[in-house]
Formats: sequence, C-alpha cells, structure tokens
Amino acid sequence: MGTKSGNKEIPAFAGIQNYINGKFIPPIANAWLDNYNPANGEVYGRIPNSSKEDVENAYIAAKSAFPSWSQTTLDERSRILIRISELLEANLQQFAEAESKDNGKPISLAKAVDIPRAASNFRFFGNAITQFASESHESVGQDAINYTLRQPIGVVGCISPWNLPLYLFTWKIAPALAAGNCVVAKPSEVTPMTAYLLGDICNEAGLPKGVLNIVHGLGGSTGQAIIEHPNIKAISFTGGTTTGAHIAKVAAPMFKKLSLELGGKNPNIIFADCDYDDMLETTVRSSFANQGQICLCGSRIFVEAAIYEKFKRDFVTKIQALKVGHPSEATTNIGALVSKPHLEKVMEYIQIAKDENGKILCGGNKVTVAGYENGYYLEPTVIEVPHDECRVNQEEIFGPVVTIMPFETEDAVLQMANKVKYGLSATLWTNNLKRTMRLSNELQAGIVWVNTWMMRDLRTPFGGVKASGVGREGGYEALRFFTEAKNVCIKY
Repeated sequence: MGTKSGNKEIPAFAGIQNYINGKFIPPIANAWLDNYNPANGEVYGRIPNSSKEDVENAYIAAKSAFPSWSQTTLDERSRILIRISELLEANLQQFAEAESKDNGKPISLAKAVDIPRAASNFRFFGNAITQFASESHESVGQDAINYTLRQPIGVVGCISPWNLPLYLFTWKIAPALAAGNCVVAKPSEVTPMTAYLLGDICNEAGLPKGVLNIVHGLGGSTGQAIIEHPNIKAISFTGGTTTGAHIAKVAAPMFKKLSLELGGKNPNIIFADCDYDDMLETTVRSSFANQGQICLCGSRIFVEAAIYEKFKRDFVTKIQALKVGHPSEATTNIGALVSKPHLEKVMEYIQIAKDENGKILCGGNKVTVAGYENGYYLEPTVIEVPHDECRVNQEEIFGPVVTIMPFETEDAVLQMANKVKYGLSATLWTNNLKRTMRLSNELQAGIVWVNTWMMRDLRTPFGGVKASGVGREGGYEALRFFTEAKNVCIKY
C-alpha cells in the first residue's frame, strides 16, 4: 500500500527523485542512497545522492524563475502559499504517515504537531508578506526624504535537519518564497519523504516552475555544493553546531548572508513555588517529546532542593509509565530513534554517564518491539548526576535522555544554566515575579519559557546565542533576512 499525496502515488518501496524546475528527475550521475525505516530497521526506498551538477541544474532553474517571481504581486504570492497550506491540511493523514515512517516518531505526534505546523508556516508567511512594510524618514529642514526598499536576494539555499523534517523545512522555505526569492533546498538525507511529497503540493497550488527546487543527498556533497555555490547568496541552516561552524567557514569569505540555528543543551529550572502538577506534566513532554530529538527539549533538569526528592520520585514514576512502541500504534508515547548510528551515539552517552558516576534512575536500555525487532528503540532515560561538570550535562545528546540534580540557590542554578557553550532555550518554573524577571534577563538563551514549554507565536524572533547559532528566524525577522535593504534618498 503506498502513500498518496495530491496526484502522486508513492509505492511502498519508494524511489524519491529531485524536484527541479517543477519536475521530478533522477540524479545526473544515477547515484542513490538507501532510505531506512527506523521502526523496523529496513530499507524501504532510495534517494538521490545528488552531485554538484544536480545543484547547478537546480540553481539554473531558480535563476530563470527569479525575474518573474520577484515581480509577482504580494497578493498572488500570498494566494499560492496559503493554497499550499490548505493542500497540506487536506493530505494530513498521508503526510503524517510518511513523516512517521521516515523519522520514527509516532504518527499521532506528526498528525498533531509536525504537519499542522508545516501548513501554518505557509499560511503565516503567506499572510505576513501582505503586511510587511518598509520605513521612510523625512529629513526635516533639508528638503529630503529617505525610504527603504526591501528587495529579494535572488537564489537562496535552505538546508534542514531530520528531527522535524517538514516542520523545519517549510519554516525556511515559506518566508524565502514569500519575500520573492527562489530556493534551492536540501532536506536531511535521513528523512527525505515529506519534502519529496511537497513538490506535488507546490505544483497543484500553482507555484511557478523553478521557484522551489529540492535536491536530495549528503551534507558533505550536496549540501556542500549549495553552500559553496558562488551565486547562492544566502544560506539558512538548521542542524548541528559542528556543521554550522563549517558552513560559516565556507560562506563567510563569500559574503553570503547566514542564518544558523544550531545545537542546544537547554536548562529546565524548577523552583519549589511552581504549580507542581502542571510543571510535572509539562516536564515529561519537554524531556521526551519526539524521543527527545527536539533542539528545544529541556535536557538538563535542575530542581530546588526542597522538592527534589518528591520530584525525582514522581517524575520517574511518570516516565516508567510511558510506552515505547511502533509509531503507528495509538498508545505509543515513544517511537523509534531516527537511525542506527544515532541510537548508538545516544547509548554511548548513557555509558559515559555511568562512567562519570551518574545514577540511572530509569531506562538506559534498548527496547525490542515485537514484530519490529530490528527497530531503533530506546527506553526514556533519567540520570541523576553528581555535579554539572559531567559530559552528559555539557554535551548535546539529542535523544530520550535527561539529567536531574538539585540546587540550593538562585545564583547557583543560574551559573550552572549558563555554563554550557550553548544558548538556545531555557525553561523556568516559578510563581515569583521578581525571580522571573531577574532570571529571564540573565539566562543566556534565545528564548525563555516561563511556566510553559514549546508555546510558539510565529511572529516572535527565534534563534540562539553562543554555539546555538547566529541570526533569527520567524515573523518579520525571517522576511528581513530573506531581503536586502536599500536606502533611497531624494532631495526635493
């Protein structure tokens, strides 16, 4: 049984193709990569291992489409983007199943979060571009006026990760298209299916040929060809910090605009005066949603000493009740990790924790799911650490693993929260207003959630500080990134 999207029937053994100039085409060199289903560990399809020549073809298509698309009215761009969002919603079940099969996440999660958010991205920026305004400044007494033009850059590159495949892919593409750019995009080679299916949706919505081009392949070759292309003038990337550093090293001497959303090691700080039940329920979610494979997960949990033992007991009880299972099962809370190498990496960190005298409170073992014995399953794992200096508290693990430890004072927990090289997000649980204001101001993070987690308003700037990246996405910040500002001064 295949997956149907728009008019395309995807066979069970799926052969994904590149989407260039509105058509699906194989890679020029006829080179392919296996695509694995994390739930059973089996190859279920293949994807192009695209070369520099494939990227060049995508660029040529984008360049050819740019003069017309950049002059397309804002209303027409808006209409097309909103139509894409409607078609994604109409194909919700099919896209959710494809996302789950590629990534290992429960279908219920993809259906509730990933695909709706991808649709929202197109709808939001489809509407936002009609409200995007530039500035004018009257030079009083000088008989002059200055106004600012915000013009599309041209052809831009968008590279997205495997943890939220369509969600983050569209988070980049939608504002780039809305602003009048043409795009060469590369999804993760680990989770390519929904990006492939998006091509049909774009055609059906009336997106002109060449405006969006999707090339599949490895980061070191296909991604490299995008970032080093002399005429792709901006790069928006979400992924690991090491890769982000490489992109910056290549792109900076070429004077490309860069937006880099990178790794995180986010603190979850819990004070005794919090709304305990709400905190506990949310902390379970913020620790293990998407198998902990979200850059915003609170992977370091600091609990005020007065409630630490109670929290430890209650938290572990709730985690032990979570069901690890096949992503298609409605009762599954924790699906499969995205790949075998990633599972092995997470397991290595659990061993490192043991070597550093961490105490495994629950989890820590692989899980065998009946009928899917070769799937990449792992128990949600809670580790009590003796201090904050250990590797599992300093390095990004990116899996269903969290650490917990107590703290005594506000100053002490603030120091620990800020000590890591990352600064993406932080979560704070307290009902003390003064403490909220102090810590929100002092925490080194791009976003601070107070008494909530993952509540997102798409108008707000999103990104990290320190090794968590440079630049901001979201709202007008994204539209500003994907445009060049030009000042025009007129004396009259």
